[in-house]
This record gives sequence, structure tokens and C-alpha cells, in this order.
Amino acid sequence: MLYLNEQEHTTAKKKHQDMIKLHRVHKEYHPNITALCGIDLHVEPGEFVSIVGQSGTGKTTLAKLLIAEERPTRGRIVIGGWDITDIHASQIPFLRRQIGVVFQDFKLLRQKTVGENIAFALEVAGEPRQRIRDVVPQVVRVVGLHGKEDRYPNQISGGEQQRVVIARALVHRPKVLIADEPTGNLDAITAHEIVDLLRKINDFGTTVVLVTHDKDVVNRLKRRVVTLKNGCIHTDHKVGKYVLA
Repeated sequence: MLYLNEQEHTTAKKKHQDMIKLHRVHKEYHPNITALCGIDLHVEPGEFVSIVGQSGTGKTTLAKLLIAEERPTRGRIVIGGWDITDIHASQIPFLRRQIGVVFQDFKLLRQKTVGENIAFALEVAGEPRQRIRDVVPQVVRVVGLHGKEDRYPNQISGGEQQRVVIARALVHRPKVLIADEPTGNLDAITAHEIVDLLRKINDFGTTVVLVTHDKDVVNRLKRRVVTLKNGCIHTDHKVGKYVLA
């Protein structure tokens, strides 16, 4: 959630000691492929956590588990006090409104403008037109795209397209934002701008989980770093650097 002030943020932290809790989470694919093995991870409300590791260490699998795109083979996953381990398919759309998701692939609708792409996320959820008219300008300002609402995706830069994706992820005021390799297709300067935006969103009170292999991005953040190796947590530093495992 984008908390309005520090008091709201503090109250929320007291309400839930952990925003995200994974207990002995395993994910296996047949035949004989283990993506994650015995993951224990607690993330407090308002934290900014980078999940790092080399290719094939289970980073994206972990992100997919958090949004219920995948189910754990064993273990428990709790988000905001909600046990989503065996979440019913009918509840997944509601979960996705609690968790904002940003992927490397922008997945923007090319025939829609910036404003229409952002509004579409609210339209499919059945939100009233007045709420859509209120929310879209707010998130446009948050992500720094004011004045570009009427442009189409092919008329803006890659970094601006990623800002549209982030705006779209924020329209439901999510408690958690999952960003899986959000800077993978961007140059270094633009990547830093996107990470600064994620940090700004985190400062509003939203819990951010950044999944990345970009050492420069992680080391610049100076926030908590969890390193995966062979599907297991190798290191977990409250204020860490990304050192290849």
C-alpha cells in the first residue's frame, strides 16, 4: 500500500510482523529438477529486498511463487497474513491486486496510450470510471510521466515504458511490489533511474522485492540483499553487497 504518512506506515508494521513469510519452501520440476530447496525468508512491511544470484539459481521461480503463478511443492507462503500456499484459482486476481508486478518484458498494449494502458488495469478489475479518472493522474505523477499520457508506447523510450509498467502496477495501491529484472533491457543510466523510482515507492511504505542479477544496481541501493545459490539462500545481509556466489 502507498501509505499517506509515517504514522500509517508504523501502524501497518505493528499489524503484521512479516509482510512476506516463506517457510521451508521447496519447488521441484519433474524429472528431478529442484528449483528451490528449503527457502526460509521473512520480509517486514516496508522493507526493500534484493534477491540476487546467477542464472538458474531460482530467482524467477521465487518471484512466480510470490504472485501464485507457480505453487510450491512443499512449504508455506504467507503474504500480509494471507496464506497463499494453496490459493484457489478464483482468488488469484484478488491477490494480484494486493501485489504489484513489474517484469523485464513491458507487455504494454501498443494500440493504447500511456494513460489508457494504466487505466486498463483498473478497467479489467471493474473499477468505477470516477475512480479511474482520479487514480491515473496520481500514479502518472508518481512515476514522472506527467504530460505524456496521450503518447503511445512506440513514442516513448524504454525507460519511460518501464515507468508505465510500474504505474500500472501501482493503481491498486499494492502492499508489495515484485520487480523481476525490471532493468534488464535498459542502459545503465536509465536502470539507475528506474531503481531510484522503486526506492521512492518504497519510501511511501510499499514493500519492494527486486529480483535482479545487476550488481551495480544492487550495490548502489545499500539495502538488504538475499543471495540464492543452487536454489538455496546462500547469504542474507541487512545492508549488503552483491558478491557472486
